[in-house]
Amino acid sequence: MKKILLIAANTETLNMPVLPLGLAFVNAALMARGFETRTLNLMGAADTKSLLKKTIEEFLPDAIGISVRNIDTQDIKNPVFMLDPVKAMIDWCRTFSSAPIIIGGAGYSIYPEAALDYLGADMGIKGEGETAFPELLHKIATGQPVTDIPGLYLPGQGAVSPRQCIRQTSDIDFPLPGIHLPIPDGIAEIEAKDLWVPFQTRRGCPMDCSYCSTGSIEGRLIRKFSIKQAVDALAAWADAGFKQFFFVDNTFNLPPAYASALCDEIITRNLDIAWRCILYPSELSESLAEKMARAGCREVSLGFESGCDDMLKQFNKRFTTADVRKTSRLLKKYHIAQMGFLMLGGPGETRDTVMQSLDFMDSLNPDVIKITAGIRIYPDTLLAKTARKEGMISPDDNLLMPTFYIRKELDDWLISTIYAWVKDRPNCIF
Repeated sequence: MKKILLIAANTETLNMPVLPLGLAFVNAALMARGFETRTLNLMGAADTKSLLKKTIEEFLPDAIGISVRNIDTQDIKNPVFMLDPVKAMIDWCRTFSSAPIIIGGAGYSIYPEAALDYLGADMGIKGEGETAFPELLHKIATGQPVTDIPGLYLPGQGAVSPRQCIRQTSDIDFPLPGIHLPIPDGIAEIEAKDLWVPFQTRRGCPMDCSYCSTGSIEGRLIRKFSIKQAVDALAAWADAGFKQFFFVDNTFNLPPAYASALCDEIITRNLDIAWRCILYPSELSESLAEKMARAGCREVSLGFESGCDDMLKQFNKRFTTADVRKTSRLLKKYHIAQMGFLMLGGPGETRDTVMQSLDFMDSLNPDVIKITAGIRIYPDTLLAKTARKEGMISPDDNLLMPTFYIRKELDDWLISTIYAWVKDRPNCIF
C-alpha cells in the first residue's frame, strides 16, 4: 500500500478561501515515510464527480484519505449542513475505486463517531493524523490488527483506541509549497491580496471556553514547534513568493514568551511578509504588540465574544472587559487592525447584557465587527452540558446537525435588534 490519494473535501470559502493545512501536514508525514501521494483540493472545482473519476483512474490509489473541515455554516440565520456533498463524494470514490476510505480533519474530529456513521467511510481518525495515518496504512497493508491506532474509529464500534496528542513536535514535518500543499486552480486565480496561507506554530488550547470545540480537535495541552523549525518553513513559503500568512494558532499570544521569540526571529531574518493571527484578549504587553507590528502583523481576530463581565464569566473567559480595552488600545497604537467578535444569546444573556456588549463594541470601534446570534452547540463542552440540563437538547443528541443555544426570551428580539444595530455600521458582519 504505497499510493495514497488525499482529498480536501471543503468547497466553502466562508470568510476567505482556505487551504487545507491539516491535510498538508499529513501529506508531509506520508512522503517522509516513503508513500507516493497525490493531493486533490476540491475548492473551486466545477465538476467534482468528473475530477474524482479522472484522478482516481489515473493515479489508482491504494487508499483514499479525506479531510473534512466544516460540518455546517455555524449560522443560526442560515444553517447549512455541509456533509451531504462529502457523502456523495465518498459514494463516487467507491464507484471508481475499491480502495479503503479513511476520513479525518478538524470538523470530523468534533463528531468522530456520528460523522463516520453518517458518511459511510471505512474508518476515521480523530485528532492529529501525522503518526496515526501512516501507521494505519502500514497495518492494513501487512494484515495486522488496527485496534491500537490512536484516535481510530470504526463503523458500528466507535473509538477502538484513545486519541493521543503528538508531544514531540520535532517529529512533525512542516508542509512546503508546491510539494505538500498545491494551490488548486480555483484558488490560484484569486488575486494575491485575497490569499492568506494558513500557518501553524503550536497546537492545543488550555483555556476551555464554555462553547469551544478546540479541545476535541487539537487537545488542551499547548505543544509548540521550535522557533527555528517554524520560521525555516515560513521562510521557505516566503521564498516561493507567498507574502501573506494567517497564523491559525488558537491563541497567538499564549504563551507570551514564545510569541515574542517568534516575532524576534521573523524580524531578525528580515522576512518581507504580512500576517494575521488570533489573539487572546489579555496577555498582550506593549513590548509584544510592538514586536508583532515590526514582524509584519497587520490584523488580529479579537474574540472577546461579550462586552459584559458577567457574560465573560459565563463563557469561562480568563479576562475582563478592562483587559480587552487595554489590548485594543495597544493594537491601535501600533496600527494593527482589529476584527472584534460578539457571540450573543448564550446562557445568562439578557437584553441588558446584549446592549452592554453592543455599547462596548462601539466604544472599541474595531476595524471590522463580526456578530453571531445564538451559539453552535458542540459535544463535550460546558455549553452542551448546560443545554442538556435546561432541556434544550436531549441526552442522546449527538449534535451533528446544526443545533444552537439561544435564550428563548431573547430569540426574535435579539436578531431584530442586531439587524437594526448593524444597519448604520458598514464594517459589521452579521
